[in-house]
Amino acid sequence: MRVIIIEDETLAVEKLERYLLKYDHNIEVIAKLASIQDSVAWLNTNVNTFDLAFMDIQLTDGLSFDIFNKAAINKPIIFTTAFDEYALDAFKVNSIDYILKPITFTDLSKALTKLKKLKTSFNNTIQRNEFVSSIATNKTKERFLVRLGNHIHSIKVSEISLFYAEGRTVFLVTNQHKKFILDYKLEDLYKVLDTTAFFRVNRTYIVNINAIDNVTVYSNSRLKIGLNISSDKEIVVSREKVNAFKTWFEGI
Repeated sequence: MRVIIIEDETLAVEKLERYLLKYDHNIEVIAKLASIQDSVAWLNTNVNTFDLAFMDIQLTDGLSFDIFNKAAINKPIIFTTAFDEYALDAFKVNSIDYILKPITFTDLSKALTKLKKLKTSFNNTIQRNEFVSSIATNKTKERFLVRLGNHIHSIKVSEISLFYAEGRTVFLVTNQHKKFILDYKLEDLYKVLDTTAFFRVNRTYIVNINAIDNVTVYSNSRLKIGLNISSDKEIVVSREKVNAFKTWFEGI
């Protein structure tokens, strides 16, 4: 397999190349590109010479998504980045996986194994639309990166009780009742959550089934949710979602 690496950190390139050869010594890294400008120039003359691209998102001259506006890429991409807020944008292009730094050999192995399985499933033909659709449909987040002052924390989805919106601001609330701001719209957030565990009960709230302590009948045939964490918020299932909520809550 012939691979290109688009990454502006030398140490990250060296580490990735080392892991690739450890995974399969027959993998050949044919190009290492550090900027959007260099990547576009190379791709416009070598578009069909590689099988897979590893791509950082934040490069020295901008976001790597700009490359797709200037060069035709019909090969699968594995994104590697320190930030998770670009995941939705990544799966709008040829992405098959989204690995958060620092990359581990296990992360890389899983991504390459996924690629092999997808090639087999699609009879060794990687067509962009079908490829992205099959991945994006099943892609759910396992962690969210949040910022607190100058510190970045990684929070497991299993540790999150609910998400809610106040105006245009979306908050994440943990099982320990810690609250963080997320750079997501609520509707986009719901697309990357496991819908067997999370349910959008109304326009404002998405709740984790494990955070629900009780459900009571409310006015006008609606339902009111009580959480197992202290909260001053009144969470009511909107009337049009009551039946769907009951089905979800029952686990059907």
